[in-house]
Amino acid sequence: MKASYGDFILKKAAEILAEPSPTGYTDKCAKLVMKEFEKLGFKAWQTVKGGVMVDLGGKDKKNGIMLAAHMDTLGGMVAEVKGNGRLRLTPLGGMNANNAETENVRVITKFDGEYEGTLQLNNASIHVNGDYNDIKRSWDKMEVVLDEIVEKADDTKKLGIEVGDIVAFNPRTVITKKGYIKSRFLDDKLSVAILLGYAKYLKDEKKTPKRHVYVHITVYEEVGHGGSASVPEGVTEVMSVDMGCVGDGLKCTERQVSICAKDSGGPYAYDVVKGLIEAAKKAKADYAVDVYPHYGSDVEATLRAGYDVKHGLIGAGVYASHGYERSHKDGALATCKLIAEYIG
Repeated sequence: MKASYGDFILKKAAEILAEPSPTGYTDKCAKLVMKEFEKLGFKAWQTVKGGVMVDLGGKDKKNGIMLAAHMDTLGGMVAEVKGNGRLRLTPLGGMNANNAETENVRVITKFDGEYEGTLQLNNASIHVNGDYNDIKRSWDKMEVVLDEIVEKADDTKKLGIEVGDIVAFNPRTVITKKGYIKSRFLDDKLSVAILLGYAKYLKDEKKTPKRHVYVHITVYEEVGHGGSASVPEGVTEVMSVDMGCVGDGLKCTERQVSICAKDSGGPYAYDVVKGLIEAAKKAKADYAVDVYPHYGSDVEATLRAGYDVKHGLIGAGVYASHGYERSHKDGALATCKLIAEYIG
C-alpha cells in the first residue's frame, strides 16, 4: 500500500474533525462522511439511529465482515443557565473537566444559532482566587463564559440558550511536518478516515475483497450503545477500528497499529487476534499487541445486543486519550495495511 494513503487519511481526518459531532448531535457529520464514501463510488446510507452504513462489496456474502468506527465524540450539554448568565455543563461521554478547562467552545442552540465561549474554572483569575491551585476540577466547579454581553440568566436566555443545548469543544487540529496529527477527538475520527483510506485503496487498485465488507460509522459509542444494532445479514465477524492505547505498561506507539487482546470487557476472539498478528506480519505493518486496562469498544456493544459474531479490535496508536490526543500517519497507514491484508 502506497505511503500516500497515510497523507490522504490525515487530510480526511482533519476535515471530519472540523465538523462538530458530540454524542447526540451527529447528523451533519454523518452526512459529510456519507458523501465521502459516495464520492469514492460506494453505496452509503444512514441508519434510523443516525449512523452511516457503507457497502464496500466483496465475494463471500455468507462470511462477511463489518468494520466499525465511531464519529460521535466527547462534548458537553447545558445543564443550567446560572444566575450570572454563565453555563454549567454536564459532560457527554467521558469528557474530563481537567482536560476541558480553558478550551474554546461553541454552544449550539436548537433554534437560535451558535455562540462562542470558553470553559473556565469558576472565579478563574488566579490574582483574585486564592484557592485556585487547590480546587479539584469537576463539572460543578466549571462554567462556560460566553463571548456575549450577559450579566444575568435572562440575558443568556434571550440569546436562545437553554438547558439541553449541545456544547462542542474546539478540536485544535494540527498536522506537523513530521507526520504527527494532534487534536481532540482522534478517538475516533482518525479511524473513520482510516476506513475512507481503505475504501480509496479498494477503488484505486480495483480490488474486490475475498469477504463481503461493510463499514458501520456509529453514533452513541461514547455512551456505550453505538454498535448495538445494524449488523447486515451474512456478517460473521465485527471488527472495531478505534484508537489504540499508548501509555505506561503498553507496547504500542503512535507510529504503530495496536491489536487488542483484551480490554475491560474481556478477551477478544482468540482466532481473530491470532489472524490479525499473522496478517500484520505478512503486510509488514508495524504492530503491537496490548491489553487495555480501561477500555470498551463498539463491538462489545454488538455482542451484548445478542449478535452471534466473532470480534476484534485494532487501531492506530493514540496518546493522551480523551484529552488533547496525538497520533501519526505511520500508525494510520499501518492500520489500513492490516485491514487490507486481514480481509484479503
